[in-house]
Amino acid sequence: MKTTAVATKRAVKGNERRDANRKVAQNRRARHEYDILETFECGMALRGGEVKSLRAGQVSLQDAYARIDNGEMYLLGTRIAPYEYSSGFGYVDPERPRKLLLHRAQIDELRGKVTQQSLTLVPLSIYFKEGKAKVEIALARGRHLYDKRRAIAERDSNREAERAIREHQRRG
Repeated sequence: MKTTAVATKRAVKGNERRDANRKVAQNRRARHEYDILETFECGMALRGGEVKSLRAGQVSLQDAYARIDNGEMYLLGTRIAPYEYSSGFGYVDPERPRKLLLHRAQIDELRGKVTQQSLTLVPLSIYFKEGKAKVEIALARGRHLYDKRRAIAERDSNREAERAIREHQRRG
């Protein structure tokens, strides 16, 4: 009888570990388009079946950004598809602005940096941490075309160098 209880606990812990820090969506284009200066973790205020849609991976961060209005931060341009089985929750606009949860001091600090240094707030990823939906927001500066080309060239040269090192270690 004890073995059954232990096996059940292990199964539950395994599911918790799997969902503990699971990335739901990632904005790969943001790392190409912007120089990431600083990152922040924010909570999200969600409604109805949006959490279930997130868990199902029905979210898009393409063209998403964050804005500070009246001392509160909002995530705009993110599309979370309506959960198809949530009839009792009512309709929720898939592209509505979603409030991001940060401390007042952090919001004030970000507002100052965004206005003074002409930076932007870009979401990098949405993930679950301890059962709660989180967004990784980056304070970023836009890249010019020549900066993008330079970044691609650096990345390619680093890959070539790593391949050469691995080949050398494998032979010697």
